[in-house]
Amino acid sequence: MGKFEHDAREMLRLVGGKENIAALTHCVTRMRFTLVDPSIADVPAIEALPAAKGSFTQAGQFQVIIGNEVNDFYDEFVAISGITGVSKDEAKAIAAKQGNPFQRLMGAIAEVFAPLIPAIITGGLILGFRNVLGDMPYFGPTGDQTLASMSVFWSGVNHFLWLIGEAVFHLGIPVGICWSVTRKMGGTEMLGIVMGLTLVSSQLLNAYAVAGATAETWEQYSWNFGFAQVHMVGYQAQVIPAILAAITFNYLERFFKKITPSIVQMIVVPFCSILLGVMAAHFVLGPIGWALGTAVSSVVNAGITGPFKVVFGAIFGAVYAPLVITGLHHMTNAIDLQLIADYGGTMLWPMIALSNIAQGSAVLGMIMLQKGDENAEQVNIPACISCYLGVTEPAIFGVNLKYMFPFVCAMIGSSIAGCLSCAFGCTANAIGVGGLPGILAMQPQYMLPYALCMLIAIVVPFLLTSIVGKRQGIDKQAQAVAAAEAAKANRPAAAAHVEAVDQAGTLAAVMDGTAISMIDAPDAVFASLAMGDGVVIEPSDGALYSPVSGTVTMLFDTKHAIGLLADDGAEILIHIGVDTVELEGKPFTAHCAQGDKVKAGDLLMEVDLDALEAAGKPSATMVIVTNSDSYSAIKANVGPIKAGEAACTLTK
Repeated sequence: MGKFEHDAREMLRLVGGKENIAALTHCVTRMRFTLVDPSIADVPAIEALPAAKGSFTQAGQFQVIIGNEVNDFYDEFVAISGITGVSKDEAKAIAAKQGNPFQRLMGAIAEVFAPLIPAIITGGLILGFRNVLGDMPYFGPTGDQTLASMSVFWSGVNHFLWLIGEAVFHLGIPVGICWSVTRKMGGTEMLGIVMGLTLVSSQLLNAYAVAGATAETWEQYSWNFGFAQVHMVGYQAQVIPAILAAITFNYLERFFKKITPSIVQMIVVPFCSILLGVMAAHFVLGPIGWALGTAVSSVVNAGITGPFKVVFGAIFGAVYAPLVITGLHHMTNAIDLQLIADYGGTMLWPMIALSNIAQGSAVLGMIMLQKGDENAEQVNIPACISCYLGVTEPAIFGVNLKYMFPFVCAMIGSSIAGCLSCAFGCTANAIGVGGLPGILAMQPQYMLPYALCMLIAIVVPFLLTSIVGKRQGIDKQAQAVAAAEAAKANRPAAAAHVEAVDQAGTLAAVMDGTAISMIDAPDAVFASLAMGDGVVIEPSDGALYSPVSGTVTMLFDTKHAIGLLADDGAEILIHIGVDTVELEGKPFTAHCAQGDKVKAGDLLMEVDLDALEAAGKPSATMVIVTNSDSYSAIKANVGPIKAGEAACTLTK
């Protein structure tokens, strides 16, 4: 049995079975389902599985957070379900058809920027290091020098790192966007890259020099067609012009593929589509996109820097985490990049990093509240660490939304921190570095006030979560779970086999406890002997052993019942507890499978008696001879009994 076999089987059942899965894939931490009917999925039961750390739906996909072992889980799920996984692009394409127009738009934005995130994070870290080396005048004997000014080595490092920073933010963004859009639209990716390169060519006037360009400058940087002149403008770090150019190129390529005979497509299609695409980009779309981008950044900048900036900061700080749930947060990447291009920095990204920290701090509060609860700690601790490093999904979906109040506490802390961040004017040189490392991206003069904002984003959610959690009794629940786990750990480990009576006409006791007659069973159906006579064990220990030597003929999916065929012909049903089918197998750990050959005294099942008690289910275990008509007498040996001792005799 594989590590995730049970959870994989349960997840297949809980999502509605194989027939309800239209497409299946996975990413770094999540299983991604495109479901035929999402309403069929039993979300609470899925999230209760030990392997699942939360779930959410985004861009038409039902996603279950598994964690770093998602590859192993996926392999077992595919083997059990018989479903052939599809590529991420195919799964997204199927999911996109199922969403409404707004969902499809958000999905498209996410897909364009998602492949660029690693480069953006790298570029952000590079610019952060350059901040420390070349822009922080806090070093030297007088405390007013930078590391680069004090050392030839650090000056060289600072100069070298700009090679990467420029490649990402000045040149890479337009090229990456054109490639990503072309990839999504199914066009020729290399031509998409070429389109992006034509927007940032060294032949063009750099976008950062446009504002200071003079008439003499434009004489050098213009295409003169005789009847008209067009300025040779570069679009370094520009987002909207790149998106418009890439979309136009891809539609042109589709058009020429449709009208061009296949015999000459290789020549005509790329030539016409790229030529007309570049002309459209520089003659029409670039200026329009530049104006749109400037307008958007102007509006946002006015909100961040205007007279109501603290209100803007409070609102944005509060709502960013809910935006993550909807997928709308992907739009902020484009706005941030436009703000950096237009104003040399962004005040939006610092608040995003503060929101990351606040959500992680709420989880930190849950770690304190649920100390000792091993199952909770397995989710809480990794989620907190990833959140502090800028990845919020495990914390939001795996912890905070599960209990809801930590999510709200984090929003409050993030709102206060965002308000102060705007009040101080905290500005970042780059984006991509979230969570605690986000301070590296800050402009040096704002690092100290931003550190205060970070402290608030840590302390406020932590304290609020701790206070509210204690009022809701979360800490007491964790203590109860820890006590139960400790008691369970202190019980003697169940042996794989006990010495058991093994002879025809005798049933060995399946558990330690007290044997009673079947007519005294705590269930009317069994007590009526309608299913057969036998013996009932009131267990004192959760290890359940085979009463006979024979074959396992049936193991229920919920594992609350086992069927056996004894070598001497007795047909036996072991039913563990009353109404335990409702527990869906959670308190049971099977050590057998249908078709197994077993000996009397072999371990068949481990039962969590504490879980049965907590669920309010009687633990009395019925051992029923379902072919009782084959015997003239069946007699239970009532009284205290040990597993393996004679519990019932059968007379023919």
